[in-house]
Amino acid sequence: VQLQASGGGLVQAGGSLRLSCAASGRTFSSYGMGWFRQAPGKEREFVAAIIWSGSSTRYADSVKGRFTISRDNAKKTVYLQMNSLKPDDTAVYYCVADEFSTLATSPSRYDYWGQGTQVTVSS
Repeated sequence: VQLQASGGGLVQAGGSLRLSCAASGRTFSSYGMGWFRQAPGKEREFVAAIIWSGSSTRYADSVKGRFTISRDNAKKTVYLQMNSLKPDDTAVYYCVADEFSTLATSPSRYDYWGQGTQVTVSS
C-alpha cells in the first residue's frame, strides 16, 4: 500500500482544513487507516484511526469533538476533517495504514506511512 497525503496548509485559529490520503493497492478496503502528527521537537502523536469498514473510529483526547476521520473505500481515500483548529495542532500530519485494522495508537502498529503534509495554525 502506498499513501499520498494532501490538504495541509496555513489556517487561522478557529478555522478548518480537510486532509485527504489517497491509497494505492488492491487491499485498501481491508486495512485500518489512521493519522498521526509530529510537531517540531516532539514525538510522533496518534490523532485518529478508523477500521476497514468505517464503522468504528478512535481519537486522541486532544482532538475529540473537533476532528472527524472517515473513509471512502470505493475511492481508496481516507479523510481527516479538522475543525476549530488551534495553534497546538500545528504539525506534520501523516497518513498510516494497518493491515490488521486494530485502531492502534502506537506508531509501531502501522505498516505503511505516507509522506506527511504540513498543517500550520496561526494565532
